[in-house]
Amino acid sequence: MDTKKKIPSGFIYFFGSFGGILFGYDIGVMTGALPFLKHDWALTNASLVGWITSAVMFGAIFGGALAGQMADKLGRRKMILISSLIFAIGSILCGFSPNNGTYYLIIVRMFLGLAVGAASALVPAYMSEMAPARLRGRLSGINQTMIVSGMLLSYVMDFILKDLPEQIAWRLMLGLAAVPAIILFAGVLKLPESPRFLIKTGHRDEARQVLSYIRKPDEIDGEMKQIEDTANVEENAMEKSSWGTLFTGKYRYLVIAGVGVAAFQQFQGANAIFYYIPLIVEKATGSAASSALMWPIIQGVILVLGSLLFLWIADKFNRRTLLTMGGTVMALSFLLPAIINKLMPNASPMMIVVFLSIYVAFYSFTWAPLTWVLVGEIFPLAIRGRASGLASSFNWIGSWAVGLLFPIMTASMSQEAVFAIFGVICVLGVLFIRFCVPETKGHTLEEIEAQGTRGKEKPEEAGQN
Repeated sequence: MDTKKKIPSGFIYFFGSFGGILFGYDIGVMTGALPFLKHDWALTNASLVGWITSAVMFGAIFGGALAGQMADKLGRRKMILISSLIFAIGSILCGFSPNNGTYYLIIVRMFLGLAVGAASALVPAYMSEMAPARLRGRLSGINQTMIVSGMLLSYVMDFILKDLPEQIAWRLMLGLAAVPAIILFAGVLKLPESPRFLIKTGHRDEARQVLSYIRKPDEIDGEMKQIEDTANVEENAMEKSSWGTLFTGKYRYLVIAGVGVAAFQQFQGANAIFYYIPLIVEKATGSAASSALMWPIIQGVILVLGSLLFLWIADKFNRRTLLTMGGTVMALSFLLPAIINKLMPNASPMMIVVFLSIYVAFYSFTWAPLTWVLVGEIFPLAIRGRASGLASSFNWIGSWAVGLLFPIMTASMSQEAVFAIFGVICVLGVLFIRFCVPETKGHTLEEIEAQGTRGKEKPEEAGQN
């Protein structure tokens, strides 16, 4: 890689976050493919449907942890390249699934999940290390815009391909995920490594060169000194990052906050909507799920618009304020259908879909992007790779559990009851934000680390609401 050639900052930020397109597409594509796959293979077993859908998330649990650990040794850039190759291969293998190859598809989607989980851990870490503190929320939020754009792209492709013979349609939907993976690989070949990783590994001149691409000239010396001071403190303390290090007194507070936010984002049930909205509409209205593929596109448009709204407001409001507001409305959107259905048993069954759309709207500019902003900025440099990987893994554990259990739960209880359970989890998420998460907006990564080093500082002292 020629680091002497000027690389435009826009190019760095675009391809630095492009990994979001990959796992956004793969999260979304099964939404449209599943009705055709179920009919093609005559799948009626709710557990198998759950496993096929959630296999990617199961693989991602391990992909996030492994990538975070390896990124501390090999660098963020190299790991993103490896992930894009795994993603391309896995997508093509999905497209060539043999007839009734249920277990083949589950195993291949687990392999694909390794790359999806890696991207979810690597992209926020890379973007937060490249972005200046004053723009970190907005630039890290580009990751979320990429994710939801990938989801919307997959919904549109599902809609375009739905009139093909069903055995071809769903295979093509899954296989086309290889295209953004190849684009990502080509783009990342030209990206520089993050300056914080370069300084940590002794490549000071390269780090200065990279900072010259993305900082004003008068900012470079100050940031170099700040990064080096942090690195020296860690070296002098002779702390070698291990899994045990994450839960020492120095880091425990920030690790619990970051991992907790990542876990709550998924256990709140968003992916139940994204994976199963055609089946939700089918259960509510009685119409065939394969004819309800416009609903994912509507949800996808809401997600993209919400992510763009976040880019506008990201650095205008505190992180905790947005998460509290979003979580409250999300909880009400899940709880009100159950309450209304109890009081008015003859209410329109489409009411639940309207409330789910309200949930998606508020999720799209609060919990969806801010989770990854926080994960990218809350962990100290010494543990960032491992801690980001751990947060990503907990996020994918939640995603996997929701994807696996939702069809099983709705087979045994009403949809309103299932979503009410998610509503209670949303309330718990808001309480977690209020009592366990510090404010990170506008603080440098080194200042946030100092909060953790001071230890037990209360969130209200770390940054007001």
